[in-house]
Amino acid sequence: MEAPLVDYQGVELHRKELIVLKDVDLRVEAGEFLYIIGKVGSGKSSLMKSMYADIPVIAGKADVLGYDLSAIKRKEVPMLRREIGIVFQDFQLLTDRSVYNNLLFVLEATGWKSKADMDERIEEVLKEVGMLNKSYKMPHELSGGEQQRIVIARALLNRPRLILADEPTGNLDPATGEQIVAYLHQIAKEGTAVIMATHNLNLLEQFPARLLRCHDKRITSF
Repeated sequence: MEAPLVDYQGVELHRKELIVLKDVDLRVEAGEFLYIIGKVGSGKSSLMKSMYADIPVIAGKADVLGYDLSAIKRKEVPMLRREIGIVFQDFQLLTDRSVYNNLLFVLEATGWKSKADMDERIEEVLKEVGMLNKSYKMPHELSGGEQQRIVIARALLNRPRLILADEPTGNLDPATGEQIVAYLHQIAKEGTAVIMATHNLNLLEQFPARLLRCHDKRITSF
């Protein structure tokens, strides 16, 4: 049996020396879709940040994509992050360059060398999210939904095994948000695990999946 992509046992996370989450037990398998709900400040973002070693694991066992997060070395962090795609609520596209150059920047930063390989991969991910004809556009020339599709394309560049989507529909109108969530579910069906934090309970009804709740410094299953 394959090892889970995420295996947390008794994990404790702190922010500014305060406990954010404790006693976290969580397993996520390849191709699984998982929602995390909870109030602002309940630990949803901290949980995700711990998975790409942005917040340290204080106690417990935390294994993500084969990396032991309680003992991960600084030089290993970029390798871990290459295998994780991150989708932010506020897009975080570089505003001074085109869609193509946003994606090129990520590939260069993660060690790609061949211009032909980079061009081919950029074309593949833009085609996948239906944005192939927008590669020359600047971010401000795109709608919110289009920007979020580019963000998903960026997250897919290194063929990640895990995508973390933190409130990906937060800045989108309802119809566009539904399209984005449907697309993330499709990505999961193709084998990439997706963990999505959301406040939008309507989406959970339309696109049901496993559900966790952050509350009172703990995570509970529904």
